[in-house]
Order: sequence, then C-alpha cells, then structure tokens
Amino acid sequence: MKKNRETNPTDTRRESFQNIFGASQPQHISAPGIAIATVFIVGGVAAAIALDLAGAAEIWSVVVALVLVMIGLTFLYSLRVASPWEKAVVLRLGHFKALAGPGPFWLMPVIDTATTWIDQRVMVTPFSAEKTLTRDTVPVDVDAVLFWVVWDAEKAALEVENYRVAIAWAAQTALREVIGQKPLSDILVGRAKMDAELQQIIDERTTPWGITVQSVELRDIVIPQDLEDAMSRQAQAERERQARVILGESEKQIAGSFADASQAYLNNPTALHLRAMNMLFEGLKERGALVIVPSSAVDTMNLGGLSGMVSLAQNLHPETGPAREPERKLEPEQP
Repeated sequence: MKKNRETNPTDTRRESFQNIFGASQPQHISAPGIAIATVFIVGGVAAAIALDLAGAAEIWSVVVALVLVMIGLTFLYSLRVASPWEKAVVLRLGHFKALAGPGPFWLMPVIDTATTWIDQRVMVTPFSAEKTLTRDTVPVDVDAVLFWVVWDAEKAALEVENYRVAIAWAAQTALREVIGQKPLSDILVGRAKMDAELQQIIDERTTPWGITVQSVELRDIVIPQDLEDAMSRQAQAERERQARVILGESEKQIAGSFADASQAYLNNPTALHLRAMNMLFEGLKERGALVIVPSSAVDTMNLGGLSGMVSLAQNLHPETGPAREPERKLEPEQP
C-alpha cells in the first residue's frame, strides 16, 4: 500500500478559497481611540509621579494611575470608526443589536462586540470549472468572473458562516450545472445567454444571504486541442464547399448568357459569320499571336480553308511571315 495519498483537486481549491476569503478580519482599532487612550495612559503615569513627588499616599497614586489607564483602554476598545463602504454587526451578550457605521460608533465595554465587518462595495470573484463535460460529452475548461454586492449586511453576517466563500462555491457549482446542460456549440456561440442563465441561478441562491449578483461574464473557454484542429478542418472544408457552389452558380449564369446570345444568331447566319470573323481578327491582330480554329468552324465561316487564314495573317502583319535563310555567297577556292 502507498503511504502518500494523492492530493485531491477539490481539497486544493477549498484551501485556496479559505486562504483568499476565510482570513480573520481586522479588529478595526480606530486612530482616534488610540490617540485618546495614549493621552489617558500617559496622563495616568504622569499623575502618579506627580502625586508621589507631592508626598501623597502611595495608594492614591496607584488608584489615580489605574483609573486613567482604564479610561484610556475603554476608549481604545469602545471607540470604533467604520469606513464609508462598511457596516459593523454589533452583538450584545450574543444577540444581534444593530448595524453600525459608516463613521464613529461606541461599543459598551464587555457586553458589546463587533463580530463582523461587511464590505458593501461591488465585489469581484473569479471562478472556473475544469474538465467539465458538456451535454455532448466534451471536456471543457471555462473561466468566468462574478460581480456581486451585499445589500443586507445583517443577513450576510447571520445567515451564512462565510459569505465570500459561500458565493464562490455557489458560482462554481452553477457554472458546472449550466455546462452539463448545454452542447459545446451552444457554449461557444451563446455566451450572452449563458451569462444571463448563470446570473439568474447564482442570484437565486445568494438572495437569502442578502447578496445580489449584478453580472456574470465568461472570460475564456478552452476545448481539447484535437477537437480544435477538427473544428478548424471542418470550417475550412465548409469554406471550400461554398466556393465551389459559388463557382457552379457563376458557370450556370454564364451558360444562360450564352444561350440567350445564341438565340440572336439562330436565324441570322450573316451576323454569326461577322461575329466569328471579328473574334478571329481580334485574336490575330496581336503580334506573334497563334490562333487554333477547328476545321468545322472554318468551313462554317467560309474562310476558304487554311490557306485563307495564313494569307489573312500575312496581310495583317507582313513582318511576321516565315523567316528565310540568308543567301550564302560562294567564293572561289584558292589553288
């Protein structure tokens, strides 16, 4: 048996959530409370020294010093200041008393405690679903981001243990649920619809906690590499098919145009001959052009056979006639 167990990814994600959201909250010791407490403590020590130098009884010096120090510690503990975006949940002897803040507020020593400080700004929580199967059994990795805000600080503090961790897990489970209900094509194309569905599902789960979801946005969708290559080849084949269809439609239109043109020459052979001769002339007037005409077309156009074509070409371009060999001058041989 193996002594070392493999790490569970779920446990790893749970620990990461707790490290991010489950850290202990600061005590929110206020700067005014620290200043007032410092003044009283220093004053108590100074008063004790002054009484001792004045020759007063030692008991009075100790009592005065203790009283002033206790007043300073009371201000240090009881005087709290909440930021403009914060609400403090105040409990008195274990029962909910009130929401305090923003601004300064006072806690009764010993009986009052500010257990939770709620941030009411818009919060951003990234979450993801790894290797989640779609409805057509394709594993995908999806990253998303959640925008939410606490609208009821009392419920967020009393109805759920740690509202930050709870909303992160609720968002992740909702994402996995939505992915499992949709095929891959709907996930890739319908991001806006998927965002709206996720927002509705998560909002229904977090409303009892005093939290509302403002929006959910998918950041990235990663599919297997082999499937991505297959989809690329499919898209390329579809583009080639469309190109062939367009080419066939063009050929069909050209054939229709030729059929319409043939109707004009059907009962007018003279016009057909003139058009054929014009086409032949256009082909021969280029210098050094070579035109191959079927013999049936030559007979139809009554051009007088191949000799007539050659003569016509020579009349158009005399310089393009057959090349002659230069004459050689024979000189008598020397004896």
